[in-house]
Amino acid sequence: MTAAQSEAINRRQFLKTIGAAAAAFGLTGCVCAPCKCAAVRRPNVVFFLVDDLGWADLGYQGSSFYKTPNLDRLAASGVCFTDAYASCPVCSPSRASLMTGKYPTRLNITDWIPGDNPQNRQLLGSADLHNLPLEEVTLAETLRDAGYKTLFAGKWHLGETKEFWPEQQGFDINKGGWATGSPYGPGKYYVPYGNPRLEDGPQGEYLTDRLTDESIRFIKENKDSPFLVYLSFYAVHAPIIPCKRLIDENKARARELNCTGPASVKEHDAVTKLHQDNADYASMVQAMDENVGRLLTALDELKLTDNTIIVFTSDNGGLSTLYGPGSPTSNAPLRAGKGWCYEGGIRVPAILRVPNGKTGITCDVPITSIDYYPTILDLAGLNAGPGQHLDGVSLAPLLKGKNSLVREAIFWHYPHYHGSGWTPGAAVRAGDWKLIEFYEDNTVELYNLKDDLGEKNNLAKANPKKNKELLDMLHRWQKETGAEMPTPNPHYKKKP
Repeated sequence: MTAAQSEAINRRQFLKTIGAAAAAFGLTGCVCAPCKCAAVRRPNVVFFLVDDLGWADLGYQGSSFYKTPNLDRLAASGVCFTDAYASCPVCSPSRASLMTGKYPTRLNITDWIPGDNPQNRQLLGSADLHNLPLEEVTLAETLRDAGYKTLFAGKWHLGETKEFWPEQQGFDINKGGWATGSPYGPGKYYVPYGNPRLEDGPQGEYLTDRLTDESIRFIKENKDSPFLVYLSFYAVHAPIIPCKRLIDENKARARELNCTGPASVKEHDAVTKLHQDNADYASMVQAMDENVGRLLTALDELKLTDNTIIVFTSDNGGLSTLYGPGSPTSNAPLRAGKGWCYEGGIRVPAILRVPNGKTGITCDVPITSIDYYPTILDLAGLNAGPGQHLDGVSLAPLLKGKNSLVREAIFWHYPHYHGSGWTPGAAVRAGDWKLIEFYEDNTVELYNLKDDLGEKNNLAKANPKKNKELLDMLHRWQKETGAEMPTPNPHYKKKP
């Protein structure tokens, strides 16, 4: 262990001591307001995080091809957020935000780990971290210090070495979380997994099923104490390998499709898929939905539902845009997909269901990854420790039926190239207005999302005042959060 890591652990232990002391004086487990009675059990937390699930990939979001009855029911039983965002169009930064309640710029994790920094492009991506720093006090650590049992199951992708894996970041048990961002072993989504934190199951076992099995087992073993289950599916990330038990019915549905209009559209130098018609991907979505349903049923059977906070979301938009054909899904009517700061790359599905909360509510207030940490602490009656979730805000008012949050804007900073065709840039949304800045040619695009959800009508020239307002806002935020910028490549030679 390095001296820096040792210092980080000591600092974190100090923060834990403060958090534990605060927890000792805050025994309430009530969701909507601090309770005057003593020693009420705090609510359990189940956090479903799906990898690369698009905003339009669910039935309740409008998909007629993908079958998601369990998530459709969950949306009807809680609050469905139509304008929910990931804090980055790729996975590791948004996952770091979920753990810390901070923007990726503050953490200097702004690309997937280890990322891609091509040396033959006009700009060189900023140098970012490949591990979530140990001095960060995660959501899991805060809950564990308050008496929660904690499980991480699935994709981690926040540390290249085991010193930074889930068991070092607040999770009592880690099933499957390590360095890689997709299934790694020779069997990929099937045994053998080749995963140092998940022993192989029987031949033919499907990874999405297995991670849910581990989560249900943990809940049964810890039903008498408050718990955090962070079920971070590897699905529906590539490689697109079908769920064998579901592939035939999805192939049959695909054959019945009657898609009209163009199959794709050009996006800068890339291509965006416009139809949902991939049966393999559909089977993966359906399997994920079935497993969400299995876990929710287990909560019902154990009579834990009425005291459990449920969060469901994705780490970035669906993979719909690449340099050539091959994208598995479509985010239409949103523009582009994973890797882009257009809506298709950052807008994601999100459902929250809380004990004694509103049900069947659709909320269009913009929220983002950094908000879940403070929300969960608020709902659990816990206070934040020093330096925690500096950027996120609690969504509790929205869960009680309010229709606004005290926040100026939401920001994104992605100063890297991506295989989807994205070039370094950043974005900001304030109210209905959204601005995107591209660094290669120093251009900006301005859209009114209320009137133009598909971001087709660039209003930058027609509305210079609003353009300047949002650009200044973005630059102030970048400076305040220490955003690292790309630099000119001195060896770049422009193509003739």
